[in-house]
Amino acid sequence: MMIRPVAFAGNPQTRASNAFQQVDPDSVDAVNQAAALREFDGLAAALQKAGVTVHAFEDTPEPHTPDSIFPNNWVSFHADGTVVLYPMLAENRRLERRLDLIEALSAKHGFYAARVIDLTRHEHTGRYLEGTGSLVLDRTHRVAYACVSPRTDLDVLGDFAQQLDYDIVAFEANDANGKAIYHTNVLMSVGERFAAVCLAAIREDERDGVLNQLRGSGRTVVDLSHDQMNSFAGNMLELGSSLTGSVIAMSERARDALTAEQRSTLESHAGPIVAAPIPTIEKLGGGSVRCMLAELHLPEKNRL
Repeated sequence: MMIRPVAFAGNPQTRASNAFQQVDPDSVDAVNQAAALREFDGLAAALQKAGVTVHAFEDTPEPHTPDSIFPNNWVSFHADGTVVLYPMLAENRRLERRLDLIEALSAKHGFYAARVIDLTRHEHTGRYLEGTGSLVLDRTHRVAYACVSPRTDLDVLGDFAQQLDYDIVAFEANDANGKAIYHTNVLMSVGERFAAVCLAAIREDERDGVLNQLRGSGRTVVDLSHDQMNSFAGNMLELGSSLTGSVIAMSERARDALTAEQRSTLESHAGPIVAAPIPTIEKLGGGSVRCMLAELHLPEKNRL
C-alpha cells in the first residue's frame, strides 16, 4: 500500500528526533509537492514494471498530513488477517490513520482483515511505537528488531510482542554524532534470506547479540557503513514479484551507496534491485523507499 501525496512538506513536528530530515528555508511548498508527486509516481511505476502489485491511495487535502507518504508508521498488515494501528509521536502524524483505507482493501481489493489491534492508547501516556519504522520484522521466525528511541518505547514493544506472539530484540543505536537513530528501518532490513544492517551504529555491547540473532536465522548479513546508512541504504524492502519471485526496493541514492559486491550479494539472495530517485522525499521527509511502503501480508478472500 502506498499513499499518493497532495501536500507533501517537511514536518516541523518530527525534526527534533529525525536527524535524516533536512530543512530548506528557501524551498516552496508547491514546488516540493510537485517534486514529491513525480518521485512517488516514478517509484510506483518502477515497482509495477518489476511485477510488484501496488495499491496506491490518494491522500486527502484535509487534515494536512505532510508525512502521509510514509504509511508504514501507522499501520501494519499480517498474514493471519491482523491489522495493527500504532501510536505516533507527532500529533499531526496521528491524523494519517485512516480506517477507510483498511475498509477499501477489504471491500474493493479482496483482502481479509480478521481483527484490528489498536495500540494507539499509549499516546495518552507519551509512549510510542511507529509501526514498521520502529519494528523490523522477521515474520518467518516471529522476531521483531527494534532500536530504542523517542519513537520506540520498550513498554509498547512488550504490548506488541504479547498480542502478536513475537520475540523482541531491542537495542540502542546511534548515528556517527551520537544521536539516537529515530527508526530501526533506516539502519537495517530483514529479507527472506538476507539482512542488511549498519552494525557500527548499534551499541558495542549489544552488537554481537543482534548479529548472532540474524545469522542464527540462516540469513546472509550485509554490513553497512555509517555513510551508507546516511544515504538510506538500510531503508530497503524485499517485495514479492510476479515476474522474478521477489525484488528489493530502494532509492537510487541508496543503491548508488552500495558497493558492487554488496549489490551482488543482495540480488543473489532476493532478486533484482528496483531503484527510483526520490531526493525531495528523502531530504525533506527524512525517510526513503521502505518508509513509503506498507506491505500487504493480509490473506486474500478468494483464497480462504
